Amino acid sequence: MKKITVKKRHSIRKSQGADLLARLSEQIGPASAGLFRADMIEVLETNADISLFMVNKKPFLMDNGTWVFPTLKGAVQCPFPERRVAVDAGAIPYVVNGADIMRPGIVTVTDDVKAGLPVQIVDERHGKPLAIGIALFDAPGMRAATSGKMVKKFHHVGDEIWNMEI
Repeated sequence: MKKITVKKRHSIRKSQGADLLARLSEQIGPASAGLFRADMIEVLETNADISLFMVNKKPFLMDNGTWVFPTLKGAVQCPFPERRVAVDAGAIPYVVNGADIMRPGIVTVTDDVKAGLPVQIVDERHGKPLAIGIALFDAPGMRAATSGKMVKKFHHVGDEIWNMEI
């Protein structure tokens, strides 16, 4: 991913915030989307393909135009149980360095994982989010596969979104 620079930063209206949270609840459910509710939400328009949303002055949400999903910082600060792909301890060093998720490293997959939509990659022991990726298969397809790439990395610790200074 290229270096992200912020073009504009401004608060959004309450109605825009409600629309954003409605789109988020389509992805992770209304209870989990409620974790990201705030009095003031700001949008950061960037030079990248995504817009970032500041919830209480922290970049907790991202929007690529077709979906809204928590950033890795948002998933760490406000843990939610939906859209999880758990990896074993052997895969963790590769995941945090930005590798795609291969089938042998996957331990469990939640039933709500859908192909082409974002998922959180978590470690199996503590359930802590390690990265955000785009699922290449639905949950049953991931469980049935024995090898190959299952999740394409989108955002991980130490990348441009994680290290962005605001």
